[in-house]
Formats: sequence, structure tokens, C-alpha cells
Amino acid sequence: MNKTRILVVDDEASARNGLGKLLEQEGYLVDLAADGVQALASIAENGPALIISDLKMPNMDGMELLRQLRERGIVTPTVVATAFGEISTAVAAMRAGAEDYLTKPIDFDALLLVVERTLSRQELKSEAENLRRQLRARDNEGLEGLLGVSTAMQRVYQMVRQVASARATVLITGESGTGKGEVARALHALGPRKSKPFVSLHCAALAESLLESELFGHEKGAFTGAERRRIGRIEQAAGGTLFLDEIGEIPAATQLKLLRVLQEREFERVGGNETIKVDVRVVAATNKNLLEEVHEHRFREDLYYRLNVVRVEMPPLRQRGNDVVLLAEHFLQRFARENDRRIDGFSDAARAKLVAHRWPGNVRELENAIERGVVFTEGAVVEAEALPFDAAPATIEGGPRIPGATMAELEKHAILTTLEAVGGSTSRAAEMLDISARTIQYRLHEYGVTTSRSRS
Repeated sequence: MNKTRILVVDDEASARNGLGKLLEQEGYLVDLAADGVQALASIAENGPALIISDLKMPNMDGMELLRQLRERGIVTPTVVATAFGEISTAVAAMRAGAEDYLTKPIDFDALLLVVERTLSRQELKSEAENLRRQLRARDNEGLEGLLGVSTAMQRVYQMVRQVASARATVLITGESGTGKGEVARALHALGPRKSKPFVSLHCAALAESLLESELFGHEKGAFTGAERRRIGRIEQAAGGTLFLDEIGEIPAATQLKLLRVLQEREFERVGGNETIKVDVRVVAATNKNLLEEVHEHRFREDLYYRLNVVRVEMPPLRQRGNDVVLLAEHFLQRFARENDRRIDGFSDAARAKLVAHRWPGNVRELENAIERGVVFTEGAVVEAEALPFDAAPATIEGGPRIPGATMAELEKHAILTTLEAVGGSTSRAAEMLDISARTIQYRLHEYGVTTSRSRS
């Protein structure tokens, strides 16, 4: 059953009671009040998630109620009801803090739409605030580079905290742009080596000869142009963390030398004979399937198992639910500030475009898209046209492609398919889809699906 509590405020008993019964039939918990004075008392006692209030009432009307809510710091979203032809009054109420309005006589379908829309907005605001709280907390914990509140990212945070204090080698896997480097930095920042160097090397960016020199260093005269000794990245990271990005790209000879570092904690510089002992924690990352590389004899099996002591899998952005919008808002604030722009958010069309996109470039692509959107925005909101991509044809992750499907059709397919897979449990389906159970229940009502299929 839907446990969301709604307060209905109206001085006309028939209207008040009728509206309350309609909402109760939809599964909402309903409180009733005859005016603003009773409403304030009910709010203090019951803490509703939403207020629906008439504007014209004795004792304390709807406008005064809005003022009282604002003065008392009560942020409960409020929808006002006004007679047809008095829209200007409703507009004034929205300027005073109302979230939306309904015209009397209230249409049942319009009521449900406004209620669901307002509650969804409030849920998104709550998630955004939750994200901000987590970001503030992570600033102190060394996780400031990792953003998101999805279940998939919560698993990453838990793993990072568990293994940060260990010496064990960590292998971070995932598609390009998912934030593997941020995980490596978080592991360093949260561990006992945080006061020591964090040194990174992108293995795919260098030729084999240069890679060995960068990694192990070289002695003077080791090769043409080696005019003096060079200290490599391994030595630079002594006592700290060495992050090897795109580890799957290193050639076979370098793989063997790296294996020795992991096993014996020692190496020689290129062109040198001195054995150098080193204490360094290695964190590696790859967007390849290293086990397949092993099977194809492109990557050493013994090195794979030395690297894969602890594995952290970074989820692609398309599997992170509402993190897309939350991350977009985070980047919007940052780039608006950097570009000295006053931008309040995204238009509905832009938000829909963000959600519909598949994000093959993951968080990095999203960050670049929002920066571009800020640059090409002149008004208070980012419009869909400012975002530098086309919404891809709709797909279900792990399921069939649905050419030409609308977002509503895609959402319906996802909800019904997931419900079928979990035996009709809305709570389990909500967890898998990373949306609220209330949203699923509302959508099932829209689809005309019987409640026997939507047990919690």
C-alpha cells in the first residue's frame, strides 16, 4: 500500500471529504483540515509529504498559509486549488511558494497527474540533497571524485572503504569514462599511504621502449638520448600508490618485469644492474576483459592473478538510474560557476533527452555534454538543443532493442518485464530499476494493471 501522506485543506466539507476519499482510493494516507489554522496544526503533528489547499477560506486562507509555511521554514510542497477564471490568483500563489495549482471543479485525472508530478519532483529534490550531503561527506573521506546515489555506486563505495587500508593490489574494471581513475585516487586518499605520493601512468599512451623507461626509469647512457639517470614512476611512488591505467595495453616483456615488481618488490632500471627494492601499492585499471586477453595469450595469466587480488567493477552510466540527472545537475552548477552564468536547471525536454541517451562515453561524455550545454545556453535553463547529442533509439539494458519507442513505452516495458521477473513484487522491482515503489504503483494504475500483480 502507498504510505505517502497528503493533507487536504478546504473549508467546504463536501469538497474536502470527496477529495480525501479519491486520494485514499489511490492508496494515499489522507489528513483533512478546514482552514490554514487547522492545517498548520496537522502539519506539525503528522508531517505530510504534500499539501493540497484551497485558496479562499475563512480564518486563514491559502495565501496566508503559504506565507506561514515559508516563515516557519516548512518546505512541504503545496498545490493550490482555485476557481476557473482566477488563474492570476494561482500564479500569485506559485510566486508565494506553491508548487503547482488545480482549477475547480477538480478533474480526477488532473489531480492524480499533479500529485504524482509534485511528489516525483520532491523525490528528485530529496535525492539531489542526499547527493550533496554525500558529496560533503566524501570531501572529508577522500571520495570527493565519486558521484552518485544509485545502488550500483553504493556497492563501489562500500568496496573502496573496505579495501583502502589494505596493501593488496586492486584491479578496477569497467568501460571508458566510468571513473576508474577516481576510484584509484579514493583508494589512496582513504588508506594509510595518503601522505605519500600518488603516481599515475597511462600505459596505452607510450611506445614499448618509452613505457619501460617511464615505469622503471633508466641509467645514463642506457640508450641514445639518455643523457642522465631518470627515476621511473615506480620509484616516484615509493611508499605510496602507483596507478597503472589501461594495464591491458602493456607489451609482454613489460608484463614480465611488472610481475617481478608485484612478486618480489624489486626491479632494475633500464640499462642498470642495481636491484632496487620498493614498497609501493599497485592499483591497475582496464576497460578490457583481461581474462579473455589471457585466453588469447595476449596477457600473462600469472600477472592477471597478481593484479586481480581485489576487483572493483565500475558500472556504466546507463545502469545507474537517476544518477544521470543528479550528475548532470552537479556538472551544471560547476560549469555555470566557472563560466559566470546564472542557470537554474534543465528544461523538461533537456531532462528527457539526458535520460534517453545511452551514454557510451559514460560520465566523461556527460561531463563534456553539460559543459557544452552551459556554453550554448543564454537563458535560465539548458534547452535540449544545447546538448550535443541525439537521443539514441530506446533499448532495455540487457534486453531487446525497441526501434522508435518513446520514453513512456520504454518505461512501461521495463516496469512490466521486471515485475514479471520478480513475481510481481513492486518493492523488488523498484530496487532493481532504482525508482520508488510509489512510482511503479502509479504507473500500474495508468497501465490498467490489476493490483494482484503489484504486491509489495
